[in-house]
Amino acid sequence: MNFHAWLLALALVPTAAAAGDRPDWAFGPTTPPPTQPPPADPDKVVTVPGSSKSYTLKQLEDPANPPDWFPDEHPPMPSVVAHGHLPAVRACITCHVGNGHGHPENSRVAGATAAYLHRQIEAFRSGARKEHGGNMIKIAKGMTPEEITAAADYLSQLKVMRWTKVVETDTVPKTFFGRGNMRLPVTDGSTEPLGNRIIEIPEDPSRVALRDPHAGFVSYAPKGSLVRGAELVATGGGKTIACTICHGPNLMGIGDVPSIAGRSPLNIARQLYYMKAGERTGPWVMLMKAAVDKLDADDMLAISAYVASLGP
Repeated sequence: MNFHAWLLALALVPTAAAAGDRPDWAFGPTTPPPTQPPPADPDKVVTVPGSSKSYTLKQLEDPANPPDWFPDEHPPMPSVVAHGHLPAVRACITCHVGNGHGHPENSRVAGATAAYLHRQIEAFRSGARKEHGGNMIKIAKGMTPEEITAAADYLSQLKVMRWTKVVETDTVPKTFFGRGNMRLPVTDGSTEPLGNRIIEIPEDPSRVALRDPHAGFVSYAPKGSLVRGAELVATGGGKTIACTICHGPNLMGIGDVPSIAGRSPLNIARQLYYMKAGERTGPWVMLMKAAVDKLDADDMLAISAYVASLGP
């Protein structure tokens, strides 16, 4: 039996993720945060460093015309990426921003193959992927076949960059959940013990709020998690299958198996849990079932921290 056939056979064994396996720190609050007040002055004009463009705060909230701060840094955007078509389809860069890297509450789409991205959109359309509160299901179902192809082809051309910096520590800034279920540091600069979590926050909250594609994140991870994660990724640690077998020696992907190096650790942990819990399914995901079957929340934390720490 070859390797992939063996993986598939293992994947057919029913599994269920226990509640204790859920990395709660990777998810937003169970109840929505309080509604954020509208901008005090919606006509206020804002800019970001290095860009010649400007928008009003009201314009920043338009899901059909989200900001494209640096149009000279990417190929011409297809209409579905830049504007979508309301009410069903928001512009792709509304959430994934102009560089396709997104924020911790969504996903990096830049640099994946067009075939992989096309497959993920179809998985949302079919319900094989149920995460993100159903937002992507609605968007994917509203896209035409031509829009799916155009979006996948375009996003696959975007360059991957380092988007989060992993820091091992015992103490982190106190945070709260702001708009879009993003963790933000409290304004008084107070701190708290990290505990057994990963906390990912913007390096510059004001710029991230403007969807600046030059403003990334910092991920705080418990001390020792990178060493533990490196062992699990490289060898399986007796609990899983080495990630490098399918994702490549540097986790940069092989063919249509995606690159995972440098992704948000919150996004990585959520996907591991979704696959284990059966909330993300499909033929290719079945190959991951054997890899995630025995992972607990601590394993997901270590793997996510280490993978996120790698240069893309």
